[in-house]
Amino acid sequence: MNVILILTDQHRADHMSCAGHPILKTPNFDKLASEGMRFSNAFCANPICMPNRASIFTGMYPNAHGLRISGINLPTEVPTFTDTLLKNGYHTKVIGKIHLNWNVRPFSKKFKSCESGVAWRSDNPPKMPVPYYGFKDVDLVLGHGDFCYGPNYFDWLEEKAPQYIEQISKRMSLEKILENTVCRSEIPEEFYPTSYITDRATSFLESYANGDFGDGPFFLNPSYPDPHHPVSPPGKYFDLYKPDEIQLPESYDDLENVLKHKYLGPLLNIPMLRRMLLRITDEAEVRQFIAATYGSVAMIDDGIGQILNTLDRLGLSENTAIIYTTDHAELMGDHGIILKGPSPFIGILNVPLIIKKPGMKAAGKVTDSLASSIDISKTILNLVGIYGRKQPPNIQGVDLAPILEDPTKEVRNCCLVEHDEEFGMSTTSGLKIRLRHLITKEYKLTVYDGLRDYADLFDRKNDPHELNNLWFDEGYKEVRSELMNQLFYENLNAQGRFPGRQAIG
Repeated sequence: MNVILILTDQHRADHMSCAGHPILKTPNFDKLASEGMRFSNAFCANPICMPNRASIFTGMYPNAHGLRISGINLPTEVPTFTDTLLKNGYHTKVIGKIHLNWNVRPFSKKFKSCESGVAWRSDNPPKMPVPYYGFKDVDLVLGHGDFCYGPNYFDWLEEKAPQYIEQISKRMSLEKILENTVCRSEIPEEFYPTSYITDRATSFLESYANGDFGDGPFFLNPSYPDPHHPVSPPGKYFDLYKPDEIQLPESYDDLENVLKHKYLGPLLNIPMLRRMLLRITDEAEVRQFIAATYGSVAMIDDGIGQILNTLDRLGLSENTAIIYTTDHAELMGDHGIILKGPSPFIGILNVPLIIKKPGMKAAGKVTDSLASSIDISKTILNLVGIYGRKQPPNIQGVDLAPILEDPTKEVRNCCLVEHDEEFGMSTTSGLKIRLRHLITKEYKLTVYDGLRDYADLFDRKNDPHELNNLWFDEGYKEVRSELMNQLFYENLNAQGRFPGRQAIG
């Protein structure tokens, strides 16, 4: 069985029409869901890009695989499921954003940059060292929106529209990237990073169908940097949805209460976080931000449609499993805040997850069974028949395959979400943040390092917009105790066993 894992960056679970969205239209997400299964209760293992991407590829919690915050490289000795696929005869190909390795070098038009942090002059670029976290073939894209770069994307632009390379390089600094949360891209649709990733993905499928990669199966990972901020959909996609037609979230007016929150309130006033995380917004900004995000999602949806059509045309659909998810979600105006960051709110934790496999009996069903990003590794390996000792030994996720046969099947009773942040640690004013979330079907509990007698407890069914913290409600004393006990043991079980003990003799 071939496998395609489509990833995006910062996509909310409710931002698809198949999830009941009243405005946003996503016909190709809908098609994938109608042929597969949509998980309405899927959650990230960490609500930040790098840690959760590492959890997707390793099947482990951030504390276990080591990439617990952005700015740490995933150790190459930690096995990924793509390592396993490669060892078992798969041609493994990634196109787009990988983000398992930190790049801190400044960018200028004289250089191209590699995710490993290596920079080189564009007239003599070395090849990406492969296999790269289990990928035999790598087409790399770094950045967000139209602030994307990377050797492969720039090679493509040099061939098709070299004038845009200089335009991108002039703006490639953290200061410029964070100037605005929304901007209209000056790069035309056909040269935008989303189009590049779609083009390369369909080209790969054409080459595979022609026999260019031998007789073995393939694993393809098209990984789109959108709709992460700064949101900059090109051309028609920027104007597809109008800000004045946007509905504000039900919890939008809750900011006054959030500012009183013992943990979250003080973080909202830190300037260095405001342009990256937990941004207090206003009505004009949030309407524009949401409208542009819808445009970005629509462009991704069109790209997914091209990939699905190519599979059908080439006769590959019948033997190809497709998984769609994202690394984390977005607050999108919930509680008067946009972006992401250390908060108790479900908007950044609930991620889209759609799984389609050939011959599904429950095709078109929606399941509310709990699922986590750490479950993707084991699920993929089991789907393709790689079991037991052939899998990486420290996978902590569970297999979601039984749910694909019966949407009422439960394979886990809760999801644990780890979240660490560290800022300015090279100075005396460094900030360390640590939260843990426990999510069940009925409740969500968030605890904070340094606040022993303060937490957030929300009733997911009766308070979906999370406006009423039940932590101090005496009527929920028993629930609070049970969830804290469950959180303790889930957190204990999640602790890593890496590095392992060396054998003697």
